[in-house]
Amino acid sequence: MTAYYRPLVQHGEVRPEGAVTLAGQKLWFTHVERLSRTEAACIIPAAQVPGDVLDRLTRPRAAVSGVAMDCPQIMGILNATPDSFSDGGVHNSVEAAQAAARDMVSQDASILDIGGESTRPGATFVPEDEEIARTKPLVRTIRSATDALISIDTRKAAVAKAAWKAGAGLINDVSGFTFDPDLAPFCAQVGAPVCVMHMQGDPGSMQDDPTYDNVLLDVYDFLHGQIGFLEDLGMSRDQIVIDPGIGFGKTEKHNLILLQNLSLFHGLGCPILLGVSRKGFIGQIGKEPRKDARAPGSIAVGLAGLAQGVQILRVHDVAETAQALRLWAAVR
Repeated sequence: MTAYYRPLVQHGEVRPEGAVTLAGQKLWFTHVERLSRTEAACIIPAAQVPGDVLDRLTRPRAAVSGVAMDCPQIMGILNATPDSFSDGGVHNSVEAAQAAARDMVSQDASILDIGGESTRPGATFVPEDEEIARTKPLVRTIRSATDALISIDTRKAAVAKAAWKAGAGLINDVSGFTFDPDLAPFCAQVGAPVCVMHMQGDPGSMQDDPTYDNVLLDVYDFLHGQIGFLEDLGMSRDQIVIDPGIGFGKTEKHNLILLQNLSLFHGLGCPILLGVSRKGFIGQIGKEPRKDARAPGSIAVGLAGLAQGVQILRVHDVAETAQALRLWAAVR
């Protein structure tokens, strides 16, 4: 029987007796929920978790290209696309993108995620030459304007290579390194930190009828397998960030199950990125049809993720998220 261990996360001024630290953060747990595909879930003391799993749950995460993972970080979204679901067409010019990047950094974004291909539901494929033309000048320009970590949001090796040479420091692949067989070997060769996301299907079809045997454990197993694949190429787990892929081939129910159980993914021993900003389920539950008016709902879900130890929030509304994060930290 394969067992999975979800820490029951706590925080506060007083640390309970027997508590262990979660991923080197100011969070801890005394018990975990043990899950499996064949037996009922049960609560057990942290001391009963197998040693290798407990080590992955508790050990501090290494910095990602100089960005510390012992406190929450904000990744600002900067799409150089005409059709991204929320900000398509906003940053098409180099000047507009550079100004947006400077604003995000001044508002406390430590990472900027630059994308040249929309991955919204129903999006169509963008040829790599076009994607490079959209992203490479922006990476180069933004690299000269700020010291923030630049992430390139792509699933294509040629695009990643161009962005890496222009100054990107993180490769963020929404396909989880399943789309382009040349991308993972390139990242391993140059030592590029990566983000591995789960997506069922592809952007054009992912929301047609997403189904899972067990969405929580299926996503965990996929990420576990891709981490092993990258390690076999010579990458260290310290170079890998994971993303459960909220909204990518998931129904509203799937999204909520993942969000309620995010702490499970600490068992993979990597920093967790959470991208929920302005997504459809926030509009549906929050009753807000306007994508650019979903900051309150996006922040609410983001803070719930931070309470489970998520290290990186990928957001459109950087200033609002940073303000909420400062208050969240103060009251804790």
